[in-house]
Amino acid sequence: MSRKVALLFLMIILVGLTGGCWSRKELSEMAIILGAGIDREPDGKVRLTLQITRPATFGALGGGEGGGGGTMVGAVWVVSGIGETVFDAQRNLSLQVSRRLYWGHNIILIFGESAARQGVREVINFFSRSTQFRETTWVGIAHGEAEEVLTSHSALEKTSVQALGFLERMKAGLFVEYKEFIRDLACPGTNPVAPRIELLYRGRHEGPLMELGPGYHKEAVLTGTAVFKDDRLVGWLDRSETRGLLWLRNIIKKGAVTVPSLSDPEKKITMEIMRSKTKVEPYYDGEKASFAVQIRVDGTLIEQQDKEVFTDPEMMTALEKNLAADVERKARSVLGKARDEYGVDIFGFGEAFHRKYKKEWPGLKEHWDEEFTRSDVDIAAEVRIRQAGMQARRLSVKKEAGR
Repeated sequence: MSRKVALLFLMIILVGLTGGCWSRKELSEMAIILGAGIDREPDGKVRLTLQITRPATFGALGGGEGGGGGTMVGAVWVVSGIGETVFDAQRNLSLQVSRRLYWGHNIILIFGESAARQGVREVINFFSRSTQFRETTWVGIAHGEAEEVLTSHSALEKTSVQALGFLERMKAGLFVEYKEFIRDLACPGTNPVAPRIELLYRGRHEGPLMELGPGYHKEAVLTGTAVFKDDRLVGWLDRSETRGLLWLRNIIKKGAVTVPSLSDPEKKITMEIMRSKTKVEPYYDGEKASFAVQIRVDGTLIEQQDKEVFTDPEMMTALEKNLAADVERKARSVLGKARDEYGVDIFGFGEAFHRKYKKEWPGLKEHWDEEFTRSDVDIAAEVRIRQAGMQARRLSVKKEAGR
């Protein structure tokens, strides 16, 4: 009995010793990072740029009484530091910040074009080792400098980083998490890709909140995809080619397919994508690899400009074939560019080959990109329109009906 009492007493003491506030993090002592950018200086040094929240203004923005409110640029503070490494740049940057830097809420990591072309493997080592940096952080490549993206502002959101984050939620294009980026970087069977971010003139603003007065402004937008060979940026894909990439990678979530009308090529018909599934089947004859790609898409007929009636099964079948041809065209376009111009597998075909041909893979993985460029790839798409909306044909005005 005495042993049980002694053990209970010891446990009570140990519980008391494990408590406390030694690991506390006070919000008033932290500089919360929303976005980070990496650029290279002409001498090869690293320039780290951080977009940091300003707590006193961040929660207060969005309008006050009578429609007033603070300027959106004032919601964040953008600061840069230069060093031999990322951590060295962060230490130099921290000399300008009166609070402890906190990475736990970082939304996106942006690499400038020059930094990406010189290679990102050495730079990302810092983020992979950090205990605060989240693997779900988004990775983007700036068409220019990352610092310019972080210093820009959004017309609708408090910060440019928030605007990019909301685009991700809407699945408006390609988005890649940090864990996916470093996985593709480490895997011999594929190469990394990331969204391309550009500053373009968008919208026209007027009102007292615009610090530059009425006129257009530059805003961060997604304009395609950055293509890597190993850890170096080698080129870009436009938006149409990016759609083909999404098909082949089996990661398309939302979107639309628009094709010319069957009866009048000047008119257009649009299908909204509801579901999509891509299957890649590899084959190997001992000398050359080949792949059979099957893309299946379910969609809803969302808009038409012609006067066709799609209650006719033959008309619906013809439209589905037309839509499938457009899917195949986009997929073949990006496949050709990746193989012929950049010489890289960015689709994960190597991973599919590895899963099926485990014995043959060790002899091919070191030069897989070369093997991929001479492989045969057959692409076939199948589209099924599950719904035609609330009507089977476009509404006609009286003048048209009387013709």
